[in-house]
Amino acid sequence: MTQRRIAHLDMDAFFASVELLRYQQLKGKPVVVGGRKVPAPKPNADGSLDYVSLGDYAGRGVVTTSTYEARVLGVFSGMGLMQSARLAPQAVLLPADFEAYRHYSRLFKEAVASVVDVIEDRGIDEIYLDLTEMPEDTPALAHRIKQAVYEATGLTCSIGISPNKLLSKICSDLDKPDGITLLDIQDVPTRIWPLSVSKVNGIGPKATKHLAQMNITTIGELAATDLSTLQQQFGRQYAQWLHDAAHGVDERPLVTTREPKSLSRETTFERNLHVRSDRQALTVITDSLCQRVAEDLKAKGLMCRTIGLKVKFADFSVVTRDVSLPKRIQQASDVRQALADCLKRVTWHDRIRLLGVRASALSVESEQPEPSSQLDFWPHSDQAHD
Repeated sequence: MTQRRIAHLDMDAFFASVELLRYQQLKGKPVVVGGRKVPAPKPNADGSLDYVSLGDYAGRGVVTTSTYEARVLGVFSGMGLMQSARLAPQAVLLPADFEAYRHYSRLFKEAVASVVDVIEDRGIDEIYLDLTEMPEDTPALAHRIKQAVYEATGLTCSIGISPNKLLSKICSDLDKPDGITLLDIQDVPTRIWPLSVSKVNGIGPKATKHLAQMNITTIGELAATDLSTLQQQFGRQYAQWLHDAAHGVDERPLVTTREPKSLSRETTFERNLHVRSDRQALTVITDSLCQRVAEDLKAKGLMCRTIGLKVKFADFSVVTRDVSLPKRIQQASDVRQALADCLKRVTWHDRIRLLGVRASALSVESEQPEPSSQLDFWPHSDQAHD
């Protein structure tokens, strides 16, 4: 039986790299993308740029991505920008441009598809590839894929190639940026076992902490742990997965088609909003979220039967409400009408920090839904608190 050749391709610091195509003067500098209402850099007459420094930022934004120069200073995606500013105040702060990122995502995936037939799309900046049936030797094929991506986008990527998805995901991160990492199953003890258990996709922060309490910090230590011990701590199913993962075992096939279970849009406010005094602003924001969910449904050719609301309050408590509908919907006006029912069932005990709208119970579009009237979302609530 032919051993599988599975590749994981990960674009290098993707969002930041797209920005550096536009602002080439910033190459080699620590650059952070994220935040809200961050002005774009302006060119000066001498070719330099006027830009916002991370140390000047004030707000609740988070890091969307950062260049490798910023990562050396401790700034990583998901961190709060205010926390990041203490680590790298001199870093350049850029606003996110998701339309540009989607454009370059399409370009790099089209370039890879010109070389490889079997592709699993894992998101805006990463894909899995099945190279098993391709005649070229692995290093040459990896270089050809990388060259196709660079010619199409001007961007670099890193590729890990192994017998399965789990190992390839780990490998693609070992030689960043612009790297190629090849690994066979017999290499697992020397190249994978010394790594932290957190390098395994599927071992999150909670499991990593739990394992550390068991004095298990590396993948090798996890591999050496008796399965019965893991079962006592994690249960039979997850323990078996941990045991297999630590030994590099993963038989999952590539999923070349994927039906989403739900679509959602949400936004965190710059300041906490009040259900009465900020009612007009909340209506505009909610309308925008409904419109974006509807656009996502149309773009994917889907309709939904359930609409959900997510509210995070200033005290960080979260409330969700859902409504199931008698017919499938797709238009923004129908999403708004369904959401109005959810809003009526919320106790507004504090100011609002975040709002989200979700569409679920999805199915493929077959006919256009009937139009419906727009509603005034926000109730004149007597429950609202300051």
